[in-house]
Amino acid sequence: MPTGVDFRTQRLFVDAPLGEGTVIDLSDKHAHYLLTVLRMQSGSDLLVFNGRDGEWHAKVERRSKRAGSLSIQQQTRIQPQANDLWLLFAPIKRERMQLLVEKAVEMGTGYLVPVRTEHTQHSAVRSDKLRAIIIEAAEQCGVLAPPSLAEITSLDDAISDLSESNRTLVFCDERADLSETVDHLRTIRGSPIAVLIGPEGGFSAEERHRVTSLPGHVTLSLGPRILRAETAAVAALTLVQSVSGDWKDYLTTQHDSQA
Repeated sequence: MPTGVDFRTQRLFVDAPLGEGTVIDLSDKHAHYLLTVLRMQSGSDLLVFNGRDGEWHAKVERRSKRAGSLSIQQQTRIQPQANDLWLLFAPIKRERMQLLVEKAVEMGTGYLVPVRTEHTQHSAVRSDKLRAIIIEAAEQCGVLAPPSLAEITSLDDAISDLSESNRTLVFCDERADLSETVDHLRTIRGSPIAVLIGPEGGFSAEERHRVTSLPGHVTLSLGPRILRAETAAVAALTLVQSVSGDWKDYLTTQHDSQA
């Protein structure tokens, strides 16, 4: 069965069971997008996924200007497990938070947790909008297991959840020594990881004390400059994925195949 990612064919997330021979009626939203925006005709190729059954090749069947269905053909990729990488982040302004979530999906995050801190300035979280952003990002970047989005929680509750799951916290601290970067991440290879990004105003002294009191946590510097929260998230996830995450696994596989 093919395992490569097809980046040329349009991809669509559907909330319906997928299997060979299945026919799925297009929702009004999907019909508008495929038939009106993309102007697809009967027989057009499409890749569909639902986060459960893998990715499937489908054919568009157009019944009218505003109605149609999908005829599921054959599976192109099996369903992988969601990446076991968490991102904890303090909510920020709407547009920038949407960008943060989009990039977190692209970077391979498996679980997104909005965390309320003392210096959080924008605590409103539109979960429905963020879930739509997650799906759109998964469609664009080839992710078959869109990350879950938790309800907003307090920093204390988030820390408690980490302790119960025996998950190593990567604490992105603007006050950390610049030497506290990649070498620290190498020590937690193979461990389940959660990355914590702070609010625009940083963590309070009390919060920093609570976080650094966690056993087994890793403090991470993101360089000599002050980064916006969405930039910090991308920088931190890049470091984690390249040293301890699925980038490392992919690069190792590529090296072994070329040896």
